[in-house]
Amino acid sequence: NQWRDDGLPLMGDWSVEARFNDRAGNSLIISLEECLRLFENEEVLFLDARPEKQYAEGHIKGAVNLPWQDLDRYFMEVIDRLEGPEAIITYCDGEACDLGHELALFLKEMGFENVYVLVNGWSVWRAAGLPIERGL
Repeated sequence: NQWRDDGLPLMGDWSVEARFNDRAGNSLIISLEECLRLFENEEVLFLDARPEKQYAEGHIKGAVNLPWQDLDRYFMEVIDRLEGPEAIITYCDGEACDLGHELALFLKEMGFENVYVLVNGWSVWRAAGLPIERGL
């Protein structure tokens, strides 16, 4: 801080709430309860941002695999499905996993407004005993 008149922050807010925002600072987080409501009303498209192998081992029922690392390979295969649902919910596994957040930011930048992140999505969904599937 001795080199800048305005200084640099020495500490930042690394909470989940602060990290999972869009570029305008709006929260992208959606609750499990809201996810379940959308799921039960068939108004949601879940996008699993994890690698294909993890997706095949288990995922939210009806979720589409759109691995962040292979986005260029898979995006055109799923783009038509992104137009219909009331909400697009991205997820990965683990609170520290940013794959779902990165995917959500990408979709927002592509013009999709109804995009949210289920933090720790796979673990939270599975722990709640909600419907899951295995395979590709």
